[in-house]
Amino acid sequence: MALIVVMTMNIYGGFQADGLILIYIRETRLQRVLSTTTPNKASQASLKHAPYIPLALFFFSSSSPSHGAVQDFCVADFKAPEGPAGYSCKMPANVTVDDFVFSLVKAGNTSNIIKAAVSPAFAAQFPGVNGLGISIARLDLAPGGVIPMHTHPGASEVLVVVQGSIVAGFISSTANTVYLKTLKKGDIMVFPQGLLHFQVNARGIPVIAFVGLSSPSPGLQILDFALFANDLPSALVEKTTFLDHTQVKKLKAILGGTG
Repeated sequence: MALIVVMTMNIYGGFQADGLILIYIRETRLQRVLSTTTPNKASQASLKHAPYIPLALFFFSSSSPSHGAVQDFCVADFKAPEGPAGYSCKMPANVTVDDFVFSLVKAGNTSNIIKAAVSPAFAAQFPGVNGLGISIARLDLAPGGVIPMHTHPGASEVLVVVQGSIVAGFISSTANTVYLKTLKKGDIMVFPQGLLHFQVNARGIPVIAFVGLSSPSPGLQILDFALFANDLPSALVEKTTFLDHTQVKKLKAILGGTG
């Protein structure tokens, strides 16, 4: 048995509805007694004979516009340190329209080992998305280019191809099921948060795609770099990947790893 007492004030903005809501649970059913002032005699009687355990008492203050706590935005203040919840907010007086505008018109540099480039517009580059739960990035893949197997710990991703063709896919974490598709111009694919996924140029022409992410700071971990671009001892890499010593050393040399 339970009793929840809620004092309500100024519900639905401007409409005075000061009163007392009594909610209690008895056996398997929920009974609710509402009075604009105090419970009536029937309600008092039913409560009197119903054993209960007090659970909570909440007071809600007036919600008039003058007491609104909602902020329109939280433009990142790069002069302040970044915390677990993101960047601190720039003072509104210092915010300009340029904080909400970013250009991804320029192609990224694909002259690298993966023949691909990611141009991010995350909170660290695009202050206007800080605190909004969104971000975007541009993908450029030269012929033969690949975005290696990677994951975004903090966001789901939606990709749209605007030029060329991409072989894209992700792997589920439960049954290791592979979801694979060749995407052409105008196609869209979603990659759930935290799952390993990749993109490969499917044809011999440059690819352009854009990805939207459900976080201003989605995070990124590339599997190949996590294994071969650091000082994780080769012996451990060999044991955990079943690759032989020669293969591990070759990959570490390519990606700059040691150990």
